[in-house]
Amino acid sequence: MDWNTVKLIQPFAGWRPQPGMAAKVAAPPYDVLSSQEARLLVKDNPESFLYVSKAEIALDPAISVYDERVYQTAARRFAAMQREGILRQDAAPCLYIYQLTLGGRSQTGVVAAASVAAYCSNRIRKHELTRPDKENDRTRLAEGLAAHSGPVFLIYRHTQALQDLIERIQGSAPPSEAFLAEDGVHHALWVVAEAVHIEQLVALFEQQPRLYIADGHHRSAAAARVAERLPHADRFLAVIFPDSQLQILDYNRVVKDLRGLSTGDFLQAIGQRFQVTPVATFVKERHSFGLYVERHWYQLTLDARWIDEGDPIASLDVALLDRYLLRPILGIEDPRRDQRIDFVGGVRGLAALQGLVDSGQMAAAFALCPTSLEELLAVADADQIMPPKSTWFEPKLRDGMVVQTF
Repeated sequence: MDWNTVKLIQPFAGWRPQPGMAAKVAAPPYDVLSSQEARLLVKDNPESFLYVSKAEIALDPAISVYDERVYQTAARRFAAMQREGILRQDAAPCLYIYQLTLGGRSQTGVVAAASVAAYCSNRIRKHELTRPDKENDRTRLAEGLAAHSGPVFLIYRHTQALQDLIERIQGSAPPSEAFLAEDGVHHALWVVAEAVHIEQLVALFEQQPRLYIADGHHRSAAAARVAERLPHADRFLAVIFPDSQLQILDYNRVVKDLRGLSTGDFLQAIGQRFQVTPVATFVKERHSFGLYVERHWYQLTLDARWIDEGDPIASLDVALLDRYLLRPILGIEDPRRDQRIDFVGGVRGLAALQGLVDSGQMAAAFALCPTSLEELLAVADADQIMPPKSTWFEPKLRDGMVVQTF
């Protein structure tokens, strides 16, 4: 079969950790750890893929993460991992099944080489804007490695035929690699090498009218830029999961100051559009927000007259918080660039928000109800862009489980 005729996904000869080494090699995504956190994580693990995806950890902390030496170091380390057999390439193009399990919940995806053309034509849909500095960073890394090392997390709409086929493949043999990571997530990988299974998976995915980016907007945008300069690099590394198995956590906000307002004046300003109720802790409800300030929680409930449920963007809780509180009261016009605001994934819990405020690092924290998967897909189907930091998917894929070279 001529795989180049397949428009959406195709198999590839992936580079994988040698048997028994995945637990040491595979690493958290580059963008969920600071450089300092990454240095601590790899202190006793020289095989970690973080030495490729966050190569600044091998250099002087004073060096910028965007310094050319970082990309050169990543390329040398990646080459060494191949040369030393830490990473080994499959002999023929394969697909892979990747299952993550956390707290009794599993999600099972297909690892494939996704089409850059499908991304550029919007068959693979985005829902976020990208930041130029991060897009440049991932472009330079991919070009330096001649590889896509961090997978893009894609979503497909569940079909029974795909679920049945994936389960049959999983049931036919044990996983090639399985391990429990330090964060409690169990990772398992099956290699799909049989031509009949590859053809069936490719054909079933080709029936999908579109895929959706859940996480990895900068990596997919970088892949498109690489393909412009290197036409043979017309695919990017992706793991594709069914919408029926996914969970979105809240993505909360913390701010450094109250724009000169006293706490009393701040609460009074909020009360013009929200019902403000002191509570012991935040209760997650749609169109209701938790505010933590000066060691107290408040439930902020937006008056229904300010909500347009017919607009997939305007009705999002992250958009409502921006429009009616962060912008008019705190003067935060662009959350993507404003240095006064930061974002905390819901996996860290409300205690993390309280700790940031109680320590004095932040003046206030806002807890949100998670964006639903239905809301995300509705925005993407409408070809619109979500506000920044609207979704936090958990568990996270690991870099280095499978690497795609070009």
